[in-house]
Amino acid sequence: MTTTARFEAIGTHWELDTALPLDAATGEAVARRIESYDATWSRFRPDSFVSRFAESGVSLAFPADAAADARALLACYRTLYDATAGAVTPFVGASLERLGYDASYTLAARGPALAAPAWDEVATWDGEVLSTSRPVVIDIGAAGKGRLVDLVADILRAHGHESFTIDASGDLRHEHGADAPSPIRIALEHPYDPRKAVGVATITEGALCASATNRRAWGDGLHHVIDGRTGEPTRVVAATWVTAPDAMTADALATGLFFADHTTLARSFAFESVRMLTSGLADRSSGFPGELFT
Repeated sequence: MTTTARFEAIGTHWELDTALPLDAATGEAVARRIESYDATWSRFRPDSFVSRFAESGVSLAFPADAAADARALLACYRTLYDATAGAVTPFVGASLERLGYDASYTLAARGPALAAPAWDEVATWDGEVLSTSRPVVIDIGAAGKGRLVDLVADILRAHGHESFTIDASGDLRHEHGADAPSPIRIALEHPYDPRKAVGVATITEGALCASATNRRAWGDGLHHVIDGRTGEPTRVVAATWVTAPDAMTADALATGLFFADHTTLARSFAFESVRMLTSGLADRSSGFPGELFT
């Protein structure tokens, strides 16, 4: 494969590697899908669909082109919310804004941490309409980029691409279609020294997603991995890596592992993982496709 497209989208760098040339029509279809997704889900855009939930309590059906995304994302979030006892929630946006991770990227805390509201106290979701009893800031950062990687993969397949790799800055999807498997090896970056790796993953097909507290970090120990129950950044886990058949699941669980161990989450999801604690210790699931360095 050769890199056929590099671009910036949803605040991060993307690379698409395809076995066949990437034509203009495919590139335009990818760009349109990313734009429509961002226009629905970005809490950083005042014109986004989800920004309407931040204004008041409302009952809204998602736009037709976002209905399937809403069902997939909110179902994933609800399962993860329950599995982590409320630590991972899509209603954590106001907590992030309080710490300075807001639309203006002020990166300065505006007061003490703010816990996210309990899901059942603030929202109901029937698979079509999301109803909120008061203003809530929706943030899908735990799973949203992974979902978009999967959508881009769908577009590539629809345009005749069977063998490709999508890399969205830590969220990766690799497919080989009818071709013979062509595994790729991915270094697991050390969260405290990006020049080093703590191990290597070998991906034959599917997704690998990572999360670390050194990414999107600012101020005095502040970062983007927030415990919804307290509004505080997590302090126990430093980095996670997850493999799963799809990127949304891998992305979501890369966050979930900051608050629950593999065994707990494996009751609800099929995945493999590596997790590095802030103490320097690491654990891995028995089926993780790779190795850890000692």
